[in-house]
Amino acid sequence: MVRLALKLTAWTEKYVPSALVIACLLSAAAFVLAMGLAGKSLSQCIGYWGDGFWALSTFGMQMCLILMTGSLIASSPWAQGRLDRLAGIPKTPRAAVVTLAAASLALAWLHWGVGLIASAFLVRSFVRRHPRVDYRLLVAVAYLGLGAVWHAGLSGSAPLLVATPNHFLAEQIGLVPLSQTTFSAFNLALTAVTALSLLAAAYLLYPERQEDAVTAPEDALNHFAQAERAEPIAGAPSRWLKFWEQSYAVNAAIGLAGALWIIRDIRLNGMALTIDKVNFFFLILSFLLYPNPTAFSRSAEKASGYVHGIIIQFPIYAGIFGVIKGSGLDRIIGSWFVAVSTKECFPLVVYWYSGLLNYFIPSGGSKWAIEAPYILEASRSLGVPFSKTVLAYAWGDMVTDMIQPFWCLPLLAVARLEFKDILGYELIVFLLCALIGSAAFLFFI
Repeated sequence: MVRLALKLTAWTEKYVPSALVIACLLSAAAFVLAMGLAGKSLSQCIGYWGDGFWALSTFGMQMCLILMTGSLIASSPWAQGRLDRLAGIPKTPRAAVVTLAAASLALAWLHWGVGLIASAFLVRSFVRRHPRVDYRLLVAVAYLGLGAVWHAGLSGSAPLLVATPNHFLAEQIGLVPLSQTTFSAFNLALTAVTALSLLAAAYLLYPERQEDAVTAPEDALNHFAQAERAEPIAGAPSRWLKFWEQSYAVNAAIGLAGALWIIRDIRLNGMALTIDKVNFFFLILSFLLYPNPTAFSRSAEKASGYVHGIIIQFPIYAGIFGVIKGSGLDRIIGSWFVAVSTKECFPLVVYWYSGLLNYFIPSGGSKWAIEAPYILEASRSLGVPFSKTVLAYAWGDMVTDMIQPFWCLPLLAVARLEFKDILGYELIVFLLCALIGSAAFLFFI
């Protein structure tokens, strides 16, 4: 099985194009399907494509902020100090692996951007304290949160989006509150079962004999040592600028104003969360966690390197969304799902379909724009609540992240490993998560 996974990974690295090229190819596929199945002309398809190009502008900005705020929080001095303390708690290498697994799962559930960056930082901290730890397993468990629970958590793209007023599917499905998705008893129970199972797996996968543990390579150790050297902040040319740019006053003022707005909103609207409120909270928190505007800006500049893909690709996916909706492909493809599903098995079909598509389009947000029109149409036809379809999409979307290297690349860059070095562990985790998820969406939802 591991050999098959290695071959599959090698095949994707050799033949699967970049995310931008995939988006362009999917646009062409949408044109072909609209002309072939819906009988639309090329001119009409171009019209649908261009008209829909900016349909995801708001959603794209929301996704950029989720990633940016996650990086800002995880990279803040306050957060890194607490993470470093966490790394000092376990006393054995096996305990270090289990602790990192728990941290990755918890942080990704709270905020997938924080989980992505913080887990990479924790790898460095654990290696410094436990140099004899099995390094490949340590890096593998650092990726658990992104592959197992993030889309079921507080920053999950699809559940948050459909709970936000005026989202791009509002006319089709209205609002689906988080009480029916993220905070439903089913989702919380499935998250708990998945997390506990993965913690047990992390414990059992650790080598019984120390000589079987593969320690961190010299290249990684040198990289960690270099990363720990803090960059000094240049002094301000005047006391006036020093007060504004290198004191906590500005950050505190923004943080106070944000906190007052949050309190006011809770009094007026209760605890109902939307993607905008989540982003607002984490952005305000980001300001509060930095000592001054200069440090905040420098960290934000580094974090901005992660969002270029969203900025460029989301308009293309919005164009695809425009073709699917404008041509009527959503109803045509939705009828296919109705033909092969029943009300009882439809969530499982969506789960596996989303997982398969995610292997080639590893983006829960942009892929939702492609899938949502027709799976929600099928959901309506079969009488399946939209909340169940959204959850099936969310869990299916992330399960194949375990065997897809795209979101693991930042972690691997820090760890100085290749995806094949951890794929054996990730394959085991994928099979475990897929088994749990399949049973849940077939028998318990």
